[in-house]
Amino acid sequence: MPVTSMSSTVPPLFFLFFFITIFNLSISAKSWPLSQENKIQEQDRDPFVGFNIGTDVSSLLPPPDLVKFLQTQKINHIRLYDADPELLKALAKTKIRVIISVPNNQLLAIGSSNATAASWIGRNVVAYYPETLITAISVGDEVLTTVPSSAPLLLPAIESLYNALVASNLHTQIKVSTPHAASIMMDTFPPSQAYFNQTWLSVMSPLLRFLSKTGSPLMMNLYPYYVYMQNKGVVPLDNCLFEPLTPAKEMVDPNTLLHYTNVLDAMLDAAYVSMKNLNISDVAVLVTETGWPSQGDKMEPHATIDNADTYTSNLIKHVFDRTGTPLRPEVTPSVYIYELFNEDKRAKPVSEASWGLFYGNTTPVYLLHVSGSGAFLANDTTNKTYCVAMDGVDVKTLQAALDWACGPGRANCSEIQPGESCYQPNNVKGHASFAFNSYYQQEGRASGSCDFKGVAMITTTDPSHGSCIFLEARRLGTGHRRW
Repeated sequence: MPVTSMSSTVPPLFFLFFFITIFNLSISAKSWPLSQENKIQEQDRDPFVGFNIGTDVSSLLPPPDLVKFLQTQKINHIRLYDADPELLKALAKTKIRVIISVPNNQLLAIGSSNATAASWIGRNVVAYYPETLITAISVGDEVLTTVPSSAPLLLPAIESLYNALVASNLHTQIKVSTPHAASIMMDTFPPSQAYFNQTWLSVMSPLLRFLSKTGSPLMMNLYPYYVYMQNKGVVPLDNCLFEPLTPAKEMVDPNTLLHYTNVLDAMLDAAYVSMKNLNISDVAVLVTETGWPSQGDKMEPHATIDNADTYTSNLIKHVFDRTGTPLRPEVTPSVYIYELFNEDKRAKPVSEASWGLFYGNTTPVYLLHVSGSGAFLANDTTNKTYCVAMDGVDVKTLQAALDWACGPGRANCSEIQPGESCYQPNNVKGHASFAFNSYYQQEGRASGSCDFKGVAMITTTDPSHGSCIFLEARRLGTGHRRW
């Protein structure tokens, strides 16, 4: 879970070295036809985006309604933190694939008894599969870093569950693994020097051999948000948000000369290198958690709706672009976004309750812009973006940009004249935001039309207020002008 993933570390001096360098140089045999089983396995080989569904939600939908919501949103992959029987029933005969989980507090019983493991598989897998498409079992969550006393039980629990799947002839359809925090890796920047914390080699070495033997993925919870929070001033925000970068802002691994345009790819390659250091090169990485909070307290100023929208939208595009990572361009890992719903019952800090795309009643927390990513998510705001003035820009620079927008830029500035609906608040920033948006919309939201020499930014939050309405896209101009 996010609060336990904060131990991801990036050595500040090494990250700084990156930037100095660049400036210089993822059916059962029960009676399904074989063709249907092969079809499902083939579909799961394609990279996908799924969602974690937590239950600390005060108004969580009943399982049948939740499944309908998933279908409406075209979400076909979910991960649960338990094996809720009512939800597993509701998922039957749908195309939604689900990872079920063994909570940390059940590791002792399952890791100590083959009979308990077999009973768990009977109750939570055999009872539902193949009508409910269970694809994997995640055993515990960040066990090594959150409940290290349970570490000796982790592999025995995994192997006991796997053996129970073998006994039910389901071991080729359903994988067994365990999610790890990024902090099990050391020296992750540059990725070529990463390795697993030696404290856990007695667990990781046999675990990776098991994953290799069974064709199961290494599950990792990877949060660029926490990398940024722990390394502010060293790791630029744009690198964490998948924002387009100039070559001068790309991270460079000085040992491989590979260029990294985003932090998540660097974290993934660190996992590949860490495995290779233990002579494992055939295990895929599955990102079981990643996300960005939309709200935080004063200690988390970058937990904002705009940043959450930017990260999640760009992440989805990145996965569906299938570009892989710099080290493994031929393999694009699948990801599960943390999370689908805000878990408003979670304890402080504020961000812990603010990772969801939706509130429990299915109202969007923010609206994504994921056009071009196929039939995925109805929650799309490609047609609802606005251009506004950035905070912290000096009045003189902002006034010059405003003058250009209302003059040569031919923006419609009539509504910011005295007595008109957008005259208030009567300040340069308010007037500039209206003018910038007018220009941006009349240019059809074309690339570069919300810049104004770096004093404007795109937002999905409607800046309209009172009777002042910021228009959405209307192509009023006849050409593309740039200032």
